Amino acid sequence: MVNKLILLGRVGADPEQTQLTSGIVVNFSLATSEKWKKDGEQREETQWHDIKAFGSLADVISKYVKKGDMLYIEGKVKYTTWEKDGIKRYGTDIICHNMQMLGGKKNDTESEFTG
Repeated sequence: MVNKLILLGRVGADPEQTQLTSGIVVNFSLATSEKWKKDGEQREETQWHDIKAFGSLADVISKYVKKGDMLYIEGKVKYTTWEKDGIKRYGTDIICHNMQMLGGKKNDTESEFTG
């Protein structure tokens, strides 16, 4: 069985780092867009993804990734459920295993990191 996801998009906000007893985790949002034409009119739809990274990859992301940066992400989908105020809630996270920096708005450098 395979659970693999590849995303190419822009970081929505500076990553937030949290210290856990097992190490560090970093969370950030990534926007991906799809463009197409319908009836001669250009259309675009943006999807927002919640990304999590752990360990040394989380450390690299917290130091070098900023809002607006273009990233290539490889990871897996993880579905979560929890209960709050008696209501069952659902979430979807992308657990990042590989990340390649494709440059920010002003930076065209490329770097690859694996965690």
